[in-house]
Amino acid sequence: MGTVDSKIKADLHSHTYYSDGYHTPEELIIKAKAAGLTHLAITDHDNVDAIEEALVISKEHGIELVPGVEISAEHNGRETHILAYFFDHTNTELLNYLKNFRQERMRRAEKIVEKLNELEVPLKLEDVLKHSKGNGSVGRPHIAMALVEGGFVNNYYEAFSKFIGDDRPAYVRKPNIFSKDAIALINRSGGLSFIAHPGKSLRNSNSLIEMIEFGIDGIETIHPSHTEYDIEYFRDITSQYFLLESGGSDFHGGRINDASILGKYFITEQKLTAMKNRLFLTN
Repeated sequence: MGTVDSKIKADLHSHTYYSDGYHTPEELIIKAKAAGLTHLAITDHDNVDAIEEALVISKEHGIELVPGVEISAEHNGRETHILAYFFDHTNTELLNYLKNFRQERMRRAEKIVEKLNELEVPLKLEDVLKHSKGNGSVGRPHIAMALVEGGFVNNYYEAFSKFIGDDRPAYVRKPNIFSKDAIALINRSGGLSFIAHPGKSLRNSNSLIEMIEFGIDGIETIHPSHTEYDIEYFRDITSQYFLLESGGSDFHGGRINDASILGKYFITEQKLTAMKNRLFLTN
């Protein structure tokens, strides 16, 4: 968690209904303001559609918006998420990649629904798509919500533990971009790249060092899944390798019931300024 007495409180990890979040960009910004945040990054999964809308709304509510996205990548056979900040959200190469990947997400959702049907769970794809906004990134959270709504499971988490979680009977892997290529894509679009919530899978891992060698700009040290030990461990690595620090709540809202974390996980002015200075030096 950030320092409580900081004048700047920047939550650089949040989601809207353009991916697997519950709220509209405006609703999220209003909640961020009420939680005492001064800066917010909307980091929807493989989707930047919220940014243009949020840039206007954030000014109206006195919040500084940081353009963001959370890219699904793969490293050594495991899914890894790469957070991008301060990039050009109109970059053609980036937009084309995200559009194509969202199509792959849709095909994956179709395969998961087919597997569920084979397991005698009569879920329909249209039931899933009701929980996705426009060109939003369709993912397992939308399938989980449809399973709850259809009465096939008791709650969101049971959907994962019983059917769609990793290695469960209806699981299908995403055809992710390699982490090295994701980092390079973010760089070409003028942004900074960060390893998201590494405490979940990358602690004491050679993969972390490999991604540093690929040119990652920083590590998300502050995250609800991180213990105090995790925070210090990853901060030591950022110091050792001259990397930046990021952090945020990973707020989604809705059935995930995580409203209490908004405003609790953030970075302060020093970390945010370091990010902006790195951009100035590299662009």
